[in-house]
Amino acid sequence: ILVTGGRDAVARVWDMRTKNQIHCLTGHDNTIGSILTKSTDPQVITGSYDSTIKLWDLVGGKCRTTLTHHKKAVRALVQPSFENTFCSGAADTLKKWGGRDGRFIKNFTGHNKSVINALALNEDGVLLSAADDGTMNFWDYHSGYCFQKTTTIAQPGSLDAENGIFAAGFDLTGTRLITCEADKSIKIWRQDEEASELSHPVDMVGWRKKCLKEAKQRY
Repeated sequence: ILVTGGRDAVARVWDMRTKNQIHCLTGHDNTIGSILTKSTDPQVITGSYDSTIKLWDLVGGKCRTTLTHHKKAVRALVQPSFENTFCSGAADTLKKWGGRDGRFIKNFTGHNKSVINALALNEDGVLLSAADDGTMNFWDYHSGYCFQKTTTIAQPGSLDAENGIFAAGFDLTGTRLITCEADKSIKIWRQDEEASELSHPVDMVGWRKKCLKEAKQRY
């Protein structure tokens, strides 16, 4: 089967062999910005510009759960292969959820209100969030710690507004990152082999204060 979503605010499930529509998953009030599919229930997860995330029962074609924690449009979803969770990205924050019931786990804060267009995750638990202003944050998926921040470089002759990132993904090795950007370029990034704990120290004091502050927040 194939699942598609767009500006009509519905996700359509298609039979690839017969090219017929199986289900029309309705319930969102705005454009569907991202779709995840899984082999276990819920088999379809959709994120929408109406700031909600819906978990769907594929057999019945009905919504199982609606997550309303985000305040801004949800444009990106990503899921790891090593645990049953998923992560959503919006302009307000990144959020980690339980994959079975949509239980809220934690926030990933620190993107300075940028519009998150793309999320990517490798087997080592490195989560990338890329935004429309060209910023890229690298997170530890398990703890939520942001260990590196960088900004993409627009091509010569491009406008400053054309450094946005629309899509991103890791290659099969998980060591190279591919980004598709607003300046009509595709960039390939590799790890800094000279990086060490001295060049990129972990701010444990600041991290502890941040965790204590976020622990007092409900969502």
